[in-house]
Amino acid sequence: MNFIRLKREGFIPERDLILALTADEEGGDFNGIDWLLKEHREWINAQYCVNLDGGEFERMKGKRVLAGLQASEKVYADFQFETANPGGHSSVPGPDNAIYDLAAALTRLQKFPFSVKISEITRHYFKYSATLTSGPLSEDLRAVAKKPPDESAIKRISALPYYNSLLHTTCVATMLSGGHAPNALPQAARANVNCRIFPGEDPEEVRKTLVRVVADEKVKVSVVPGKTADGKSIPVVAVPASPLLPEVTSALEKTLASMWPRIPVVPTMSTGATDGKFLRIAGMPVYGISCMFFDMEDNRAHGKDERVGVQDFYDGVEFNYDLMKELSNARKPVSVP
Repeated sequence: MNFIRLKREGFIPERDLILALTADEEGGDFNGIDWLLKEHREWINAQYCVNLDGGEFERMKGKRVLAGLQASEKVYADFQFETANPGGHSSVPGPDNAIYDLAAALTRLQKFPFSVKISEITRHYFKYSATLTSGPLSEDLRAVAKKPPDESAIKRISALPYYNSLLHTTCVATMLSGGHAPNALPQAARANVNCRIFPGEDPEEVRKTLVRVVADEKVKVSVVPGKTADGKSIPVVAVPASPLLPEVTSALEKTLASMWPRIPVVPTMSTGATDGKFLRIAGMPVYGISCMFFDMEDNRAHGKDERVGVQDFYDGVEFNYDLMKELSNARKPVSVP
């Protein structure tokens, strides 16, 4: 809508503005950004990408508190835990059982914390987040932001799922299958374990860590590769953070000041994943700027009744319009037929 609006207004940017509408970030074997990079990279060659599906503009208790500039994101990776044995009749059970072996492995995973990771981006986020709250949580956030961080504070805020995901690589069981008949011992059992890997951490080292955690040769741990646009496997690789370009941060700050004065820009690391990873891997910096505010205390992403406020939506569209003009180093619009 904003591109149509700019065209109708006769706006002429001083640099190219490229709009890429892509599909299948959440599912399917055909990914739009992956296809563009492989088949028509010349269409999207750019100095950087602004990803409207990333970043966190956050509101707390009805008040706008920060504009997140997503400069990094955790790496999505699925691993399969698989067990197998000869099976048999369920009336004659023995000590070997594929489902029990898998369950024991998942129980060990449930109790395992990955090592603490703190980047400059997350350290700054913790420091600023401390100003948005009070009491013990505020003190703990400040303590975690110090160099070195306070170990006891890390332990306390790791009990909170969101902060735990900012501090660690996380791996969690998300799907189960096993057995082949109600009256037979299971010959196989499988679980999908979804990991969100801290930027810069080697996915293969994560797999090796899972093997050590499982500590059972009867449980095979393997990576579940993604698929490219042409059906080939995509290896799971580390995704670099994007450098903070002054022209992006200053344009964001200026646009914020025009609509919502005194709202700070805070670089963030997303706990989830976006298609920005394909561009980052290909060497193009990506900056998640959502333009719309969401309630920090009511996160419904991938949950029941996921939503955005009506006014937040329209404000976000207007904000995006102003931001595009600011990033384009606009000169005065001229009339066109």
